[in-house]
Amino acid sequence: MSALTKRTLDAAKPRVERYFVWCGSLSGFGARVYPSGRKVFIAQVRVGRGQRRVTIGAFGAFTVEQARKQAEAIIRAAAEGRDPQREKQEARAAITVAELCDEYLTAARAGLVMTRFKRPKPPATVAIDQGRVSRHIKPLIGKVTARDLKRADVQRMADDIAQGKTAGIFAGKPRGRAVVTGGAGTAARVVELLGGIYSWAEKRELVPGPSPTRGVETARGEAKDRVVNGDELRALGKAIDENEGRSPLAVAALRPIALTGLRREEACALKWSEIDAAGSCLRLESSKTGRSTRPIGKPARDVLQALPRLSQRWVFPNRGDTGSAELKGSIAELFNAAGLSDARSHDLRRTFGSIAADEGYSDATIAELLGHARRGVTHRHYIRRPDAALGAAADRVSARIAAALAAGDDRAEVVPLRPGA
Repeated sequence: MSALTKRTLDAAKPRVERYFVWCGSLSGFGARVYPSGRKVFIAQVRVGRGQRRVTIGAFGAFTVEQARKQAEAIIRAAAEGRDPQREKQEARAAITVAELCDEYLTAARAGLVMTRFKRPKPPATVAIDQGRVSRHIKPLIGKVTARDLKRADVQRMADDIAQGKTAGIFAGKPRGRAVVTGGAGTAARVVELLGGIYSWAEKRELVPGPSPTRGVETARGEAKDRVVNGDELRALGKAIDENEGRSPLAVAALRPIALTGLRREEACALKWSEIDAAGSCLRLESSKTGRSTRPIGKPARDVLQALPRLSQRWVFPNRGDTGSAELKGSIAELFNAAGLSDARSHDLRRTFGSIAADEGYSDATIAELLGHARRGVTHRHYIRRPDAALGAAADRVSARIAAALAAGDDRAEVVPLRPGA
């Protein structure tokens, strides 16, 4: 039997039933000839006690030499004890990076993805993840098979994001839009998210390890130190007063944020049941670090107690009273109205901590006031009331901020956080 050649296949005429033309120089390599005249290369190998006929491709799409090389690889794999047919089927069924991201997001929405605090990712964080997946990961590497993604692919993605190649304006929530600028900071966060997705997938044997994000170079973000000084707080207080009729919910939420150091998400999602006026604290059922008890000063208590009850559950309800209000844009407009386009609500949280440090309070006290992550059985498992020292600290800090927010009050001066402090 001679070697399989183009001339041999050209001479093979169709019959009533399909038949095989085998190569005499490479055992197991051949072509199947169909009654229609179509000819398809195959490799026949033994796997265990049975035989497999693995389809390589049609004659024409493959030359004889190209098919021979494919057959040699299939025969070699079988000799090593692997199942080429199964590997081919698995490769065909392998999910793409886009599909892997979709599975991750579905699991995250179901509460099956944990944060570093061993708690389910909150819906707001999942929404941010979804935006990074749809606007950066999918357009750049979404079509790549997840298990075949290489570090070089991720590095190119990070470089493209850093250069703004995924920038644009996208449709967001109803009557809203998302402005995506990209940049080095965004690239680092997207790579971090992709690393988390692969870590989650590896535990479930959806992809092999190690993660292709390992070793990818991204710019290190500088720690932000923006605080709102005395003049700026007075300007913000004036903007709050002037916009109370136009944006009542945003105004109502921004005051407690300034007076307590709450995160914007925590303030907007506040429930009436979480306000413990007698204990001079907030007992948050859920926060970035889980359940959290926050001491609040008298100015903050007075503001909260004066708020109208628009809902039985939510302090700041949405229009249908089906959940809390999303006030990010409205609060940002208040900062813009005050001439503080480079500042946002989280800068007020940093300002709260800065004033506490200026008052001489320790890092531990400031951490308690801001609800930073704590360790220890007592903190995790027992409901407690902030002690008198914490209450006094909250009173003092919130009183200074309340005075500064009062337009034209020159008695209050906010000392910015010193660099490196």
